Amino acid sequence: MSPTAPIRDVATLLEALPYIREFHGKTVVIKYGGAAMVDPALREEFARDVVLMKYVGINPIVVHGGGPDITAYMDRLGLPVEFVSGLRVSDADTVEIAKMVLVGKVNKDIVLRLGRHGQPAVGLCGDDGMLFRAARKAAPNGEDIGFVGSIERVDTDVLTHIAQDYIPVIASVGADRDGNSYNINADEAAGAVARALGAYKVMFLTDVRGWLRDPADQDSVINEVTADEVERQLPEIAGGMRPKLAACIEAIHGGVSSAVIVDGRVPHSLLLELFTDAGLGTMVKPAI
Repeated sequence: MSPTAPIRDVATLLEALPYIREFHGKTVVIKYGGAAMVDPALREEFARDVVLMKYVGINPIVVHGGGPDITAYMDRLGLPVEFVSGLRVSDADTVEIAKMVLVGKVNKDIVLRLGRHGQPAVGLCGDDGMLFRAARKAAPNGEDIGFVGSIERVDTDVLTHIAQDYIPVIASVGADRDGNSYNINADEAAGAVARALGAYKVMFLTDVRGWLRDPADQDSVINEVTADEVERQLPEIAGGMRPKLAACIEAIHGGVSSAVIVDGRVPHSLLLELFTDAGLGTMVKPAI
């Protein structure tokens, strides 16, 4: 080991100290998705990072999708896969597959991985304890996209009780008053959970470096922007970035201090964003 390595490690810990102090006792909602859910090494690093957050006094709440897994099962069954404005078009068969994959497979894999790294977790979906009450939503262009839900209400009692001792892991499905099941975009679910809880921060893991000023230029990341600015530009934004930015607006207007879109392909991106001066991705903040 280089003689400077221990000094460098201590410097890193000292850099993290004020951030640990800032976030201690605070709730941080994490939308887990993209490459961080697919790559085996990144999956393990994500679990370790979330466990570390819990150990230093942060209350992490994980909200996840599972788009690639849902698509893979639909392909195997010969069912069509279609997206409109970043939202999966969902007929009754699609919702049934989404529930089986998200609740029965993906959710439990995350719970087991967190437990293996030292923190007990509890898997939930919108149906548990009536956590999410949903209603059918239409695409931004007005097109009918089937059983895709919009969250009308989050029952925070369920989460606050569980989060005292466990890491809640939430699959993004829910139901309406009549018991109809809906596939809910995980970005929207994370934003709604953060808003309802009054979380300190919400983080969206994705497969790009952040919100790009020019989608063709990976170096055109917008590092910081207000929610009002995002809201003005939202009608011109398409694809998977649109629901992420819409969720950021929802969270910030609901009192969350900041929302960050983070490149989940970067190892330990959660910790780098939370505990270092460097920061990553795009931070959305309230207007000054």
